[in-house]
Amino acid sequence: MNVPGDGWESSRKDSEVSAVPAGRSATRMGPAELMQAAAMARRFYLEGKSKIQIADEFGVSRFKVARVLESAVEHDLVRIEIRIPAELDADRSDALRARFGLRHVVVTESPADAPDDTPDPENLGEVAAELLGELVTEGDVLGLAWGRSTIHMAAALESLEPCTVVQLTGVYDAGTAERGSVEAVRRAATVSGGEAHPIYAPMLLPDAQTAAALRRQTGIARAFEYFDKVTIAAVSIGSWEPGISTVHDMLSEQERAHYASLGVAAEMSAHLFDTEGRRVGRDLGERCITVEADRLRRIPEVVAIAGGRRKAPAIAAVLRSGLVTSLVTDTAAADELMVADPGSRPARERVDPDVD
Repeated sequence: MNVPGDGWESSRKDSEVSAVPAGRSATRMGPAELMQAAAMARRFYLEGKSKIQIADEFGVSRFKVARVLESAVEHDLVRIEIRIPAELDADRSDALRARFGLRHVVVTESPADAPDDTPDPENLGEVAAELLGELVTEGDVLGLAWGRSTIHMAAALESLEPCTVVQLTGVYDAGTAERGSVEAVRRAATVSGGEAHPIYAPMLLPDAQTAAALRRQTGIARAFEYFDKVTIAAVSIGSWEPGISTVHDMLSEQERAHYASLGVAAEMSAHLFDTEGRRVGRDLGERCITVEADRLRRIPEVVAIAGGRRKAPAIAAVLRSGLVTSLVTDTAAADELMVADPGSRPARERVDPDVD
C-alpha cells in the first residue's frame, strides 16, 4: 500500500490494495482525514485487523471505521484489484459455474498453439492437480477413474493432504497399467503419504460373467469395498468418437454402431449418456470394471476434467447427468458450454434425469 510520502508496497493473497497519492478525488479529503484513512486502510487491508480492533486503537466507533474505509475507496485513496494467474479465466469460470449450477469451475486458457478442436490440453491436468490439492483434506478417500486427463493430473500433483487413494475403473490396456491408472493411483498415494488401492484388470471384458468373476478377486474386491468411502473423485469425459472415448476404442465396429443407435453422446468411467444426460447402453456396464453410477452419484465431490471445443457437447451431456459437481475445462470448451442448454436442475443437486 502506498501512502503519500511512503514508498512501501505490499500485497495480500490474490488481491492488491494500494493507497495512491492524492489525486483529483482524494484532494477532497483534508490532510488529517487523509492520514487517518490511510492508516486505517493499512490496518484493515494489509495487517488484517478487524474494524473493532481499529476502532479501539483510534478511539472511534466501528461504524466510523467502516465509513472511513468506504470513503477511502470512494476517494481513490484505496484501490482494490483482484488478481488471478493469467492463464485462468475468472469471468468464464464464474459464469459457467452459475449456468450449470456446479460447485467449482476452473477455466484455463486453451494453449495458443493447439488446434481449435484438440481435446483435453495437458495443462488441464496441472490445473486439476492444484484444485485437488486445495479440496482434499486429511482423511479423505480420493478416487481416480481412468482417463488421459486424470493421468496428467496425477503426474502434476505436488502436494496432497494424507488420504487413501483408490482406483475407480479398470485400465484401458492391461499392458500399459504401469503407465496409466495404476501409476496415477500410486503417484497420488505417494504424494499424500496414504494407502493405494489399484485395480489390475482391464476396464472392458468380453462378457458379464468374466467381469463378475474378476470383481470377486481379492485385490479388486478390496478396491470395490472403498467405493462407498470415496469422498472426492476425479473423472474424465469422452466424446463418442475414435481417439476421444476410451470405451469407443475398445469395442468392435458392430458394437459401436449398436450403441450409437441408442443415441450415445458421451461416456464417463465406462458409463454412456445421451445428450440429455440420461444413461444408455446399461448392459455395457455389466462387462466393465468400474464404479457404478449410483455409487458415483453418492460421492460428495466429483471433479470432471475435460476440455476442447470438440468435447463440449459431451461435457454438457455429462453435466446434465447429475453425476458431477465440479469441472476443470478450457476456454474453447467453456465458450461452447455457455450457449448449451444446462438442463432443468443444477448439477450439484445430483438429480438423476432418468428418475427426475
